[in-house]
Amino acid sequence: MNVEVHGFAHSPFCIAIETVLGSLEVPFERREVSVADRSSVLRLTGGTCYEVPVLVHGDKVVFESGADSQDIAGYIDGTFASGRLFPDRLRGIQALVIRYLEHEVEAVTFRAYDPFFVDSVEDVAERGMIVRHKERKFGRGCVERWKKERESILLESADLLRPLEDMVSVNPFLLGSEPVFADFLLGGILGNFLFGGHNGLPSGLPRLEGLVRRLESFRFNGE
Repeated sequence: MNVEVHGFAHSPFCIAIETVLGSLEVPFERREVSVADRSSVLRLTGGTCYEVPVLVHGDKVVFESGADSQDIAGYIDGTFASGRLFPDRLRGIQALVIRYLEHEVEAVTFRAYDPFFVDSVEDVAERGMIVRHKERKFGRGCVERWKKERESILLESADLLRPLEDMVSVNPFLLGSEPVFADFLLGGILGNFLFGGHNGLPSGLPRLEGLVRRLESFRFNGE
């Protein structure tokens, strides 16, 4: 059955899911969603969800049921990965790492890229709708504020990434010799941070740079 990933090319969560599928050698098609008009996502999910990514596998439509859910990754794990993305032996520690990545790291790093993305949207109405969506969540003038705070955002991003740099000082991946979903999520966050070449990885994080390369080339052995 065909697999489709509906989302944004620059989304950290879409990048993570697409990299997972690549590592599992699962063929898929990426369906780009308009950031300003998410009606296609709403139609796919029966009006339940407007967030991306959305995974379509045959007649199965999978999307996140909540802010902290891992429904798509869990579906891929059970369908294609034989439990290797969420191994039982790492259940507790991986949950903590994922929470740190989502609630601490990504909550800051996306602000380093978003102003560049907003400025790249040429259509004034589309750009206005994107800004409106962000301001409803982060407050009026948030995009302009992130531009002014760029240096402090980059410094804070470096501080938040440094413990993850330390985690890959012994093993090639965060929690061992083989990647789990937390690694792909971190790869997606870094992919968003670096998207378009506007930001470079903060200095002093060579192991995270290597992690990104390893994730891109990694392939799970078939069972």
